[in-house]
Amino acid sequence: MKNLRTALMCLCTVFIGVAASAQHGDSPVNEPDNNKPKLFSNLPNKIILEKVVINDVLTKQPGQPADIKFSADNSIRFEGSVASSASKYNNTVNTIVLRSTNYPGATLSITRIAKEEGGFSYTGRLISLKNGDLFELKEIDGSLVLLKKNFYDLINE
Repeated sequence: MKNLRTALMCLCTVFIGVAASAQHGDSPVNEPDNNKPKLFSNLPNKIILEKVVINDVLTKQPGQPADIKFSADNSIRFEGSVASSASKYNNTVNTIVLRSTNYPGATLSITRIAKEEGGFSYTGRLISLKNGDLFELKEIDGSLVLLKKNFYDLINE
């Protein structure tokens, strides 16, 4: 009786293994689409921002309009409205997300983090998931700079 039970268990295991669909090779991973249109092709590869302008934007509340001048001559602007705003850890971390009206589908997210030794560090992105380019906010030599990157250099699908 024990041998029959063992034989049936082995037979069931073999049938389950044969019928298993996990071995088919269909992968849900998306291949990069390098033919995505470029949303920011008319903008330079490097845009220097003023910290005063960024700090002013971080004080806005959801629903308020936002107009960020990326250049002194106002030729490069980000216009939109505040989608969300959050402050955490006794206002040591402030984050804001803006939806663009002049770059369709793009959002600008900026985070300011208070340093223990004083001052702030900044990070953020200007991105549209439907397009092949984006900007990443970095601090370089004490200045805030938006650096243009390819979508798939930063995002893995």
